[in-house]
Amino acid sequence: MDRTSQIIVALDCNNRAVADAVVKQLGDECRFYKVGLELLTAVGPDVVKDLVARGKEVFLDLKLFEIPNSVAGAVRAAGALGVSMVTVHGMGGSGIMSAAVEAARDFPGLRILALTVVTSMTDADLTDIGVSDAVDKQVLRLARLAQRAGCHGVIASPQEVAALRSTLGPDAQIVTPGVTLPGESPAEHARPGTPRAAVIAGASHVVVGRAVTRATDPVAMFRFVRASLTP
Repeated sequence: MDRTSQIIVALDCNNRAVADAVVKQLGDECRFYKVGLELLTAVGPDVVKDLVARGKEVFLDLKLFEIPNSVAGAVRAAGALGVSMVTVHGMGGSGIMSAAVEAARDFPGLRILALTVVTSMTDADLTDIGVSDAVDKQVLRLARLAQRAGCHGVIASPQEVAALRSTLGPDAQIVTPGVTLPGESPAEHARPGTPRAAVIAGASHVVVGRAVTRATDPVAMFRFVRASLTP
């Protein structure tokens, strides 16, 4: 895969002007952006439409967790916007994930990715919600469930990529938020790793945010991340 296409830049902000400025600065360097709940709620779906109109791919990170009919409706709405990826929550179970996959069939370019365990969670957090297994075991359990439901791939931290690639095979999409550059603080991510380590382990895509979007020179930082992916 082309290294540029493996990098998804997260537009994690609540301001359309800030998001537009990042996209303008990066220009043709970046082809793939993540739009999450914060930006979508703050400014609405037009930000997604405009990215698609500019020829960008969009990862719409909704983490859908609702009754199957509502999830299917949201997936169809995402497909109509022209996004390339949308997330459902693996903890929602097979019914939710299967509904999402079925709804995506009318949009050949739309991939359904199942969130396994969010990158901020630890073993103790899982215990709090009644899950006795460690994070790594829960990630693999949900990934297998997602694959059986027909999902195109999963979302997980860099630390689980190798096990996931071995479990899911060569064709699954494995998208990794929680990547940090050498020397960078992991912030809220409990299970971080570098973009390079994630790709070497088998990640299909890495999601980078503030390291690029808040850099003094976002283009230079994007190029640095891209260069780091080359073995």
